[in-house]
Amino acid sequence: MSDLSGDRAAEQAHLDVVYGRLDAIVAAAERQLTAIRRTGSVGTPQARSERDAMSTTLEFRLAQLRNVQDRLCFGRLDLRGGERHHIGRIGLSDDHQDKLLVDWRAPVAAPFYQATPAAPGEVIRRRHLTTSGREVVHLDDEVLDLEAIDDDERATLQGEGALMAAVRAPRTGRMGDIVATIQAEQDRIVRDELAGVLVVQGGPGTGKTAVALHRAAYLLFTYRQRLERSGVLVVGPGPLFLRYIEQVLPSLGESGVVMATPGSLFPGVEASTDDGDDVAQVKGDLRMVEVLANAVRDRQRLPDEDLELRVGSHRLTLTRSAVAAARARARSTGAAHNAARVTFVKDMLRHLAGQLAQQMGQTLSDELRQELDADLRDSRDVRVNLNLLWMPLTPQRFLQDLFATPVRIASAGDALSAAERARLERDRDQPFTLSDVPLLDEVAELVGDDGEAGRVEGRQRAQERAAELEYAKDVLGMTGLVDPQAPGIGAEMLANQFAEMGPALSVAERAEADRSWAFGHLVVDEAQELTPMMWRLLSRRCPARSWTVVGDLAQRGTVGGASSWAEALQPVAAGRWRERELSVSYRTPGRVLRVADAMARANGLPVTAVESVREGEVDPAVRERAPGDGQAVVEVVASLLTASEEGTIAVVAPLAEVPELARVLEDQWPGQVGDAKRTALTVRVSVLAPEQVKGLEFDDVVVVEPAAVVSASRRGLSDLYVALSRPTRRLVVLHSEPLPAGMDDLVRW
Repeated sequence: MSDLSGDRAAEQAHLDVVYGRLDAIVAAAERQLTAIRRTGSVGTPQARSERDAMSTTLEFRLAQLRNVQDRLCFGRLDLRGGERHHIGRIGLSDDHQDKLLVDWRAPVAAPFYQATPAAPGEVIRRRHLTTSGREVVHLDDEVLDLEAIDDDERATLQGEGALMAAVRAPRTGRMGDIVATIQAEQDRIVRDELAGVLVVQGGPGTGKTAVALHRAAYLLFTYRQRLERSGVLVVGPGPLFLRYIEQVLPSLGESGVVMATPGSLFPGVEASTDDGDDVAQVKGDLRMVEVLANAVRDRQRLPDEDLELRVGSHRLTLTRSAVAAARARARSTGAAHNAARVTFVKDMLRHLAGQLAQQMGQTLSDELRQELDADLRDSRDVRVNLNLLWMPLTPQRFLQDLFATPVRIASAGDALSAAERARLERDRDQPFTLSDVPLLDEVAELVGDDGEAGRVEGRQRAQERAAELEYAKDVLGMTGLVDPQAPGIGAEMLANQFAEMGPALSVAERAEADRSWAFGHLVVDEAQELTPMMWRLLSRRCPARSWTVVGDLAQRGTVGGASSWAEALQPVAAGRWRERELSVSYRTPGRVLRVADAMARANGLPVTAVESVREGEVDPAVRERAPGDGQAVVEVVASLLTASEEGTIAVVAPLAEVPELARVLEDQWPGQVGDAKRTALTVRVSVLAPEQVKGLEFDDVVVVEPAAVVSASRRGLSDLYVALSRPTRRLVVLHSEPLPAGMDDLVRW
């Protein structure tokens, strides 16, 4: 570590130039944006459209530049040929196009992460810069070729390195980027090719999530033109997790990414809870594809006998054979249910129009057919019976009807046992669950658009237009210059201008609202939790199969999740996936990791062997308590708060005990305690269930009642493994029941 004033002064001088250039670019963009906004909406429609596009581009660029200002420059590469490259979050050049800062994703920056003493390549020295605001406060030199530097420089080298400083830093409740400390095995994954499904398997603390997010940023930089048009979708296990990672990509200069949870992947539905294990296992099974297809076909009915319909004074016969022929023709189109219904209805109307013309004693010409079609559509008998035979469907209503009607489940569910069919039954007004989301998406594929989305959009546009017009009238009325009620003047014109000046939707905004949007790349975190039906949904979101899938099979907490990556991915990406492993744990101390691994191995979980970069300073500890004793938890948390003024604490307890523990701790430390529904991650102490801490990390973790965690679900052992492996500093276990196997060697508190 070289902290000599001369070295720091030189780096500070360069940093001042870099920030000066950034400020100049921001100021120029702000001036340009202000000028565009002043022009209003005058000019031709094309000119207005171009201004709107430029305005959106400038706003996006300004947001990007503001997001990367913290730790803008974090490294320097010294090469054998005398070249020096400063590495940062984005690339910057001066007015003469000389490079001031190299984007960390650029090929020339790759040696900053990949060079090692054993294989230094052209790198002599790798320097890490620690900054506070816009000031250089620390330098860390890593020399890869001592022979290439002189004796004076060698004498100044010291320190533990940037990586150890980063992993030992207190947590803030939000995931930080690792752009300055990406390690070689992580960097190889980050820079892997775009095509195909890349599976990243790694144990606790190996940086799977960070690697996946940095890979998304790298791909957006490297394949900008391709991915800008289609976007990137990041799927995380829950809202709390998304809040935890939400600042990582913006800090890397990328904000045009759609983030979602499995419960929000069907537009208009926000599922936050799941069915019980038995029900969720059935709904996640691929046999549901056949069940749903059968259930949709069952809604394309044949009458038991010929139907008599009244149209005005005429009586028509809708024969069973004619319905069967029309249904067969509609099905033969291969169209989705609602689109095929159009063919069916046209055939039925043609059949009935022929009868009606015959009864009227007229020849059925094209002109007469149009008139008779109108009469037939106006007939209540015709409308009701055609709807009963082939009803237009929406996914939500269809699924509610299916599960609320045992006879429909029985008719469609030959692939399921009687017990499994019974598990699907529920009341019509029950909210949709996480396991329902892929079923809704499957049904949407089967039934297609019924036109309701277009009608809803039309109604929304009409409401927005009315609001714009009313606002325009108010504006004109306040000016006193124009009568807002005067015909052909003022209000309509002003409302048009308001509409034209509205913000243009970004690719991410358009993609988020469109179920059929095909993303250019998909990132899935905690992927071991996904059921086969959810994988089918995701394959429709990114049909090109350009995916980054990260997870740890030992941490699987759902009964329908993957027991192997081949089992999960072969059905949806056969022959198109490859696996990489992360072998080093950067977050979890060795002392903690051994406790979690011992419990997992003793209970048969498939643990991925990893080595921790640090041993940790505090042995994991255990303390007994009386059943339900919240005061014991208070005492342990108080001790942890006293031991360190910085960092975060998680109390991980069985879900049933979370509300009471949160209340007891909040009484003791008002404003410093939160749960998943309130302020978790933003306060010192978060009280969470094991299933809520997936992917998260805390300085200190208190695991309450491990045996109760295990017994709470079929995958309770995996939930306990997750809970035990969350701390970066201290682990404390509180229990009244006997500890699960493998947890015998903990130090007494």
